[in-house]
Amino acid sequence: MKLFGTDGVRGEAGSFLTAELAMRVAMAAGIYFRDHARTKKILVGKDTRKSGYMIENAIVSGLTAVGYDVVQIGPMPTPAIAFLTENMRCDAGIMISASHNPYEDNGIKFFDSHGNKLSEEIEAAIEAIIHDKEKMEQGYVTGKHIGSAKRIDDVIGRYIVQLKNSFCRDLTLQGLRIVLDTANGAGYKVGPTVLEELGAEVIVLHDKPNGFNINEGCGALHTKDLREAVKQYRADVGLALDGDADRLIVVDENGDEVDGDQILGALALFLQRSGQLKGEGVVATVMSNQALEDTMSANNLTLHRSNVGDKYVLEMMREHGINFGGEQSGHIIMHDYAKTGDGLVSALQILALLLTSGEKASRILRPFELYPQKLVNIKVKIKKPLDEIQGLNDELEKIEKLHMRHLIRYSGTENKLRILLEGKDAKVLEKQMAHLVTFFEKALNA
Repeated sequence: MKLFGTDGVRGEAGSFLTAELAMRVAMAAGIYFRDHARTKKILVGKDTRKSGYMIENAIVSGLTAVGYDVVQIGPMPTPAIAFLTENMRCDAGIMISASHNPYEDNGIKFFDSHGNKLSEEIEAAIEAIIHDKEKMEQGYVTGKHIGSAKRIDDVIGRYIVQLKNSFCRDLTLQGLRIVLDTANGAGYKVGPTVLEELGAEVIVLHDKPNGFNINEGCGALHTKDLREAVKQYRADVGLALDGDADRLIVVDENGDEVDGDQILGALALFLQRSGQLKGEGVVATVMSNQALEDTMSANNLTLHRSNVGDKYVLEMMREHGINFGGEQSGHIIMHDYAKTGDGLVSALQILALLLTSGEKASRILRPFELYPQKLVNIKVKIKKPLDEIQGLNDELEKIEKLHMRHLIRYSGTENKLRILLEGKDAKVLEKQMAHLVTFFEKALNA
């Protein structure tokens, strides 16, 4: 069974992701990284799930067993791990998180010494070591070569400085009222702190993690409380992070959620106007709305489309010399300031756009109207290869004849099939989606 998905190793803690598996993954990673070691240090952070204690201790055991010293920094956002791995001169970084998934799940994400997510080739090499019994047994060290572990609790300050450095020094958040939902996750301390230090009045929601309430009815996936609070407190904008704070959802001053593609478009045009955009283009994914591509084209920018996953966005950004990209789901990469999606860096750029434009969020963050688009997730028992599903090609040909765009793929982190349809006629789209859902439910769950 393949362990690495689109974003590390992820699954239900205690059943799929056991302490034993976490230790073996850590050992294999340590064996791989020590061949390229500079400092023999690996950084380990986590979000606020209770299972993080079990997995963290297992990872520390696995890394020290193969000779690595471990620096544990406790609950911190995923992008903070990427930044601090490089900043603290570690050979690698590990984030224990299942991102936006419910608390029952957990995961292990890796970063190299430069704070970049691992390539598929490196993940495959680590996975091969896990399955190589002889190599794993030979990986153990003894005596003075066994590693150590220490916990550092004050690194949050380094990350806050990095965040503030991404915000224009000529601006202040003084006079802005912001509602921030931290999803009871990894950003519950750093998020409010950085916004308050920059001068904002901050109303904070869901900032009391108990190990089980991460993402529960809150954060980037559940914006009801945020939308209501923005209206209640007459805030200028609402910001929602997910469990590991690498994703951002924005709510305007009317309490309406802003689509992720509109955010990408608004930020791209802002960066272009301010002379900060590099590469004469933007990278989004195959999921992004065609209206984003048309708007970029109308402004002499090229929209490049990658596979789904922020690491694929980043790979394409590097390929084309572009410093801005992201996903419709809220992962936004400002490569001048972060190596991965960073909800707080993105939030600060959005706030800079609001301040410099003098416009309300409801207007400036919606630079175009979206084409009708619908995404449906279907739970599946098995991920049967799509090219083996009888009759699927005929169904897709019918959709294409109606001039509709389609994207059908399995989730890399859950047992779900994602169906995306896009077209200019909403009624036709709804009809075709209902038909496709019925087709796949029969084909995959019979």
